[in-house]
Amino acid sequence: MIAPRPNTWLDALHAYVPGKSKAGGDCPVVKLSSNENPLGPSPRAVAAMAAAAGDAHRYPDPTARLLRGALADLHGLDPDRIVCGTGSDELLTLVAQAYAAPGDEVLYVRHGFMVYPIAARRCGALPVEAPDTNYTADVDAILAQVTGKTRVVYLANPNNPTGTVILRDAVRRLHAGLPSSVVLVLDAAYAEYIDHPDYDSGLDLAKTAPNVLHTRTFSKIYGLASERIGWATGPRAIIDTLNKIRAPFNVSTTGQAGAVAALADTAWVAQAKAHNDHWRTRLTQAFSALGLNPVPSAANFILVHVPEGLGVSAAQANAYLEEHGVLVRYLPNQGLPDCLRISIGTEAENTRMLEVLSACLKL
Repeated sequence: MIAPRPNTWLDALHAYVPGKSKAGGDCPVVKLSSNENPLGPSPRAVAAMAAAAGDAHRYPDPTARLLRGALADLHGLDPDRIVCGTGSDELLTLVAQAYAAPGDEVLYVRHGFMVYPIAARRCGALPVEAPDTNYTADVDAILAQVTGKTRVVYLANPNNPTGTVILRDAVRRLHAGLPSSVVLVLDAAYAEYIDHPDYDSGLDLAKTAPNVLHTRTFSKIYGLASERIGWATGPRAIIDTLNKIRAPFNVSTTGQAGAVAALADTAWVAQAKAHNDHWRTRLTQAFSALGLNPVPSAANFILVHVPEGLGVSAAQANAYLEEHGVLVRYLPNQGLPDCLRISIGTEAENTRMLEVLSACLKL
């Protein structure tokens, strides 16, 4: 008998590996591995989700009309040019599925978000890495990798897992240098954490350019990671295409209600950002004092380079932290075997992490 055979291009696909959520032993876990909001969601969002739970027997609004309206009001957008997804991951994957096929190429930055090569492999396209410079996207290097087979270019800005950012002029130059037939996906999952005057999330480009898709998520500053809510905006043609192929009822009723309430609670978002700003500075200074090399971050995490000669490798530090109940992200499979990505937690979590890391480095 001949068993069913999946598409051959899936042989090279490796499933996305999330940050760890459990450690060995009985010690309490400090989870700093997934770039979550340590303050949690807005209490108003929690209340809205609790109220919506009574309708769990009904299918959710398949168009997420109220959520799209709230997003349009906040960002000055046309609600008909917004699509919501099961996290931004669904939308990032769908754009490759819609515009790339076997034999095509999908381009992203080395040390970029690992969903991008997975999205390429899922539709049979070839993922192509462009080298970065000092952990930061290099526009010239990206453009140099563009060929006649390039169909989609992904740019996370700020980038995950490095936390680095490129500013407005660089984003505009990247877009101007791409063929109009290439979809530029500007993934702004961490945009709410940055307030640099020259930062450009790509939202304005998505309003005007025919080949730019701007994506965001409620999993980060809004603290709704478990609800899996993302959204995207761009030209009507791209949005209509994504709506054709997205899953039906792809955002839950509770998720939609929580997201609408979270958008309205601007004080909670400001509090989350202030907490992040404060601890990003303090942790950067603390890592440097320990002899580590933190990469300047614009997000809610810090990539920490563990230099040679420190007496402890990144792998050893990761193992020690995990043994003592502190979970961070070790990413050798992304070409970062000498780095740890550490999310910003609560004051107690950050303090505990520094205590354990300091003890590890003194061994």
